[in-house]
Amino acid sequence: MRILVQKFGGTSLSTKQARERVIAHIVRERNAGYGLTVVVSAMGRSGDPYATDTLLGLIRENGDSLPPREKDMLLACGETIAAATLCSLLNARGVPAVVLTGGQAGMMTDSRFGDARIMEVRPEAMLNHMRGGKVVIVTGFQGQNKDGDVTTLGRGGSDTSATAIGAALRSEYVDIYTDVNGILTADPRFVEDARLLPVAGYAEICNMARQGAKVIHPRAIEIAQQAGIPLRVRSTFSDDEGTLVTDERRAAALAIKDRHVTGIAHVQGVTQISVFAPEGRNDVQLQVFQAMAKNGISVDFINVTPGGAVYTVFDSDAPLALRVLEEIGYKPKALSGCTKVSVIGGGMNGVPGIMARIVAALTERNIPILQSADSNSTIWVLVREENTAEALRALHAKFELHLGLEAAGGY
Repeated sequence: MRILVQKFGGTSLSTKQARERVIAHIVRERNAGYGLTVVVSAMGRSGDPYATDTLLGLIRENGDSLPPREKDMLLACGETIAAATLCSLLNARGVPAVVLTGGQAGMMTDSRFGDARIMEVRPEAMLNHMRGGKVVIVTGFQGQNKDGDVTTLGRGGSDTSATAIGAALRSEYVDIYTDVNGILTADPRFVEDARLLPVAGYAEICNMARQGAKVIHPRAIEIAQQAGIPLRVRSTFSDDEGTLVTDERRAAALAIKDRHVTGIAHVQGVTQISVFAPEGRNDVQLQVFQAMAKNGISVDFINVTPGGAVYTVFDSDAPLALRVLEEIGYKPKALSGCTKVSVIGGGMNGVPGIMARIVAALTERNIPILQSADSNSTIWVLVREENTAEALRALHAKFELHLGLEAAGGY
């Protein structure tokens, strides 16, 4: 049996028109001979009746005192409603379907309520229903611990559910359906000529997701990579194949031209903090980062020198970070309202001139670089938030990402 896993996000299920498109995708693949498991998110977004953020709002309105176990029980309702609704529509069309909760589908997790980790997926129930000719609809974002409690997987949990299920079923593809046509070279809200990536490697897309691109969760990509299951990020409102995410060797073989840079990602709302050691002190880095860890403050973009440290935190964490540093005797400097811009590409490692082009692109637009760092596949620069759009456009143009990256020979 050829198996395909499809995942539909909240916007794909939020309206009657969208649900008709979901049914069309399911019927098309079923007619093509696939055994189907369909993973669903809660319908809609914040403000819609059954969206996860709406359910969280109910808890806050009632004093925000619900224990984590019971909170997960409530949050699981959104996916259950979406799954039952889709099951009803399919059965009305003569397409036999069955709903399984995450636990019933064999999604076994630890007991970290609200951010559970998948321990294993037992696929027997899904396989049995598919062998019987049914479309299996699974509630995403949730699983079950060893005590039988419902657990939720945190942000991006439905993506993670889909790829974990795809790995367990050894599916041919995992198709992630959303409200965009695939993964783009940059955020189209800032870069009008951002282009679709027809094909890209797991590592490239995982880096883009971690650095601010929000089409798919990085944990889902990591699971797919470990299992060697190709992903397709597709639009619910189109029959196009979207972006294929696969291993780097296959991605390189499908690309017509070699590319050093795949895309540009960004994260806004960060504060740069600079801490310098008083004369005679040589433990500044130890004290600073221990203090951040003790107070639960996530740090990023770290540059360490013998005389101090420069790093970033989210704007929302900056007041606490500064207060903590002052309490242990430092006089930190802070620059709030910054954006971390990431230039990402699996082909840049060992290629001279990439940083020079980044500096040239930003200098030509009079955009100061506040800080920089690099790895073998990413170069980061920090700019002021008011320069975000101009910086993204400048880098996108400098690396000619607007020309598109066509795929050769199909998928």
